[in-house]
Amino acid sequence: PYANHNCLTDSAWFFPVLSSVSQTANLNFVFKYVGQEQHAGTNTQHIQLYQPSTQSLRQLQHLTTTDFYLDSTSYLPVAVAFSTHPDDDLNTDIAIEIRFDGYQSVSGIQMPFHFQRVLNDGVVLDFTVTNAVFNTGLPDSLFSLQ
Repeated sequence: PYANHNCLTDSAWFFPVLSSVSQTANLNFVFKYVGQEQHAGTNTQHIQLYQPSTQSLRQLQHLTTTDFYLDSTSYLPVAVAFSTHPDDDLNTDIAIEIRFDGYQSVSGIQMPFHFQRVLNDGVVLDFTVTNAVFNTGLPDSLFSLQ
């Protein structure tokens, strides 16, 4: 079991391209440019994303807010920050930040080879990728256009 109010931020934190950033055309999301700032020692462009609150869920904006920090030069993600909450208290914020570092080109795709998951300012996951490949093992014949 998982509290519904903790299902309102991205589940694809490990790969920002699959995240809510892809919702730019969705009118239910608001993208707010916060500005340039230092984040984790890096010059970043700070973008905030949320869904506006509704009458049925007044806390929707608060529960869906996600902050994206993009490197000011490459525009690659440096960090994604959001809050989770105790199952029985959606008003208590528990800060989560995912940090991306060590980008390398793999088949022409820039991929972070170092990830950290930070919970309340403490690193709870420190992961280094040693090898990555894209689009291998699945022939085009497995897919058909419909």
